[in-house]
Amino acid sequence: MSKNPQQGLESALLKAPIVPVMVIDDVKHAVPLARALVQGGLPVLEITLRTPAALDCIKAIVAEVEGAIVGSGTVLTPQQLRHSEKAGCVFAVSPGSTGKLLGAAEDYEISLLPGAATASEAMALLEWGYALQKFFPAEQAGGAPYLASLSSPLPQIKFCPTGGITPALAPSYLKLANVITLGGSWMAPKALVKEGKWHEIEMLAREAAALRKT
Repeated sequence: MSKNPQQGLESALLKAPIVPVMVIDDVKHAVPLARALVQGGLPVLEITLRTPAALDCIKAIVAEVEGAIVGSGTVLTPQQLRHSEKAGCVFAVSPGSTGKLLGAAEDYEISLLPGAATASEAMALLEWGYALQKFFPAEQAGGAPYLASLSSPLPQIKFCPTGGITPALAPSYLKLANVITLGGSWMAPKALVKEGKWHEIEMLAREAAALRKT
């Protein structure tokens, strides 16, 4: 392996207990949304590549939002990984992994957070050098009790669980020794984004940021 595929990722993920996972449809919302989240105490942002505007949103946030640590999400291909790096992302998140994607990650500086939902998937990623993994889809795959059961046989892996997590469920994940942070979308609901209610989003971010690791 030519490089550490997750160089600097752990220190980035440790900066907040929650990583907002966002699907942004309109680039005009990107900067004010990111500013509200960063001001609310959530500087690590994941913008999913699920909309045509996603890469332009990433570029705008990287250029204009001080303190934001920007990553891309739903990265499925080497091309998307390359585009993410060119857009200025510090990291990229994938719901799973493929040999092509993991191989391509060795050629780029951007850090990759690949997804796993089973012990076998987690072990396979560990062989590639990935000690930090996304646990997805978290709730549907067994939730906090399932993730806790992986801690004893796989203590060297730290997870970022994402998928179906609510403010009420978040503490059960954050207390686990093998959770470094978690991903969620509740602090940036689509209705508030569409209406431009940035102060309300900032307040939701503050509440999420208060859910510290225990």
